[in-house]
Amino acid sequence: MSVQTSNRLSMENAPVIKTNLPGPKSKQLLEVQEKLETSSRSYTTFFNFAIDYGKGSTIVDMDGNVFIDWFGGVSVMNLGHGHPAVMEALKNQVDKITHITEVPTEARIRYLKTLNSVLPGKMKDHSKVLMTVTGADACEAAVSLARYNSKKPTIIAFSGSYHGIAGGIVGATSNYHYRDYAGFPAQNYVYAPYPYPYRFNPKVAREDISKEVISRIEEMISDPYSGIPPVGGIIVEPIQGEGGYIVPPDDFLPMLRETCDKYSIPLIVDEVQSGIGRTGKLWASEYLGITPDIMCISKSIGGGVPISSIAYRSDFDQIPKAFHLGTYRGNPLGMAAGAAVLDIVKDDVFLERVRSKGRELLKRFREVADNSNIIGDVRGKGYMLGNEIVTSKKGKSPGTELAGKIRENMFRKGVLMHTCGHYGNVMRFMAPLTIEDDLLDRGMSIFEDAIRETEVGL
Repeated sequence: MSVQTSNRLSMENAPVIKTNLPGPKSKQLLEVQEKLETSSRSYTTFFNFAIDYGKGSTIVDMDGNVFIDWFGGVSVMNLGHGHPAVMEALKNQVDKITHITEVPTEARIRYLKTLNSVLPGKMKDHSKVLMTVTGADACEAAVSLARYNSKKPTIIAFSGSYHGIAGGIVGATSNYHYRDYAGFPAQNYVYAPYPYPYRFNPKVAREDISKEVISRIEEMISDPYSGIPPVGGIIVEPIQGEGGYIVPPDDFLPMLRETCDKYSIPLIVDEVQSGIGRTGKLWASEYLGITPDIMCISKSIGGGVPISSIAYRSDFDQIPKAFHLGTYRGNPLGMAAGAAVLDIVKDDVFLERVRSKGRELLKRFREVADNSNIIGDVRGKGYMLGNEIVTSKKGKSPGTELAGKIRENMFRKGVLMHTCGHYGNVMRFMAPLTIEDDLLDRGMSIFEDAIRETEVGL
């Protein structure tokens, strides 16, 4: 990859590690945090530093160490840290108003118009938008809307799903530990297998995986003795995020759309992590040409400001006042940032770079995998790429501890890369979409070194 020098957003020459990690200043802040903040934190156990500031696709800690950011705040910073257009939008809005509930502002109307102009398929000009605050809040509202319109209680979700862990939506998130923590049972949620080619039943041919999944779903819906109450919605990630950056076969979503149409069931597409250009399309569902009935939008839409929305079919708008309440729904700062983010990400040239660089990265990750016995599968689209770590390729046993060692090794060398997956064994690439070529090159070298050094230790 050639080095990109014009309009550079990130710091030069990253990574630069000057101290042991954590450095002395970071250590002081971590000690105060440990004393005053909840013990439920997890990210500080593997990113053990304190941050001073971020610039583009680089982060500087309190001790002057400079890191390449392949983490992006869990795929929130799609335009990187401190993008000039986003910062300008935020600064302009700060001088006007920073909070008002539902009453229109210039920022609100611009956000609504801009979002409507880029909705997928038939949603454009045929949708309404409901403001929410977080990704979980968006998914909660989407499920409520589906149930209200269908007048049926049951929602089908998928194995490996993650739709949030706050309130009732935790029932749609497949990891049962989160329901234990929240104290909520999975009320009126049932699960179908997600078409996970690498770990699907080996007796089922790859070309038949989607058919197998859809067949099970149709049985759940149509068989009066399936044990499942009437289905009022299906919620799906077009590419699974926390489940392991799993790309389903191309025929899966179109077949699921057909099933929803056949049984008049609302299809909820959760684009919280896969949307806003992450896959090289504005929405991942665009790859397959399907139109959601309800779509969940969050994470990078606000450029780091907590904001989310659902877009839904106009004919679903027969809902009462105060259907989904929340004081902070539609924060003006988030909407100002959201319009600025969409103006950049919707550009075809911008998205084509993500697609083309994503293909290059996928090829390079696969080249590393070809020379490794602990990378079992490499998959993804655009900048949503996963490397599944196993103890050996032959057995496919999840390499959960190995993935943790790789993450730690990369952190010590100055690259932030996080894990996900059913077994926490998938190294996921979710760098800002604006990352410079030289940071991709250096990060890839460090990733390859981390894989090699981890294998040597086996």
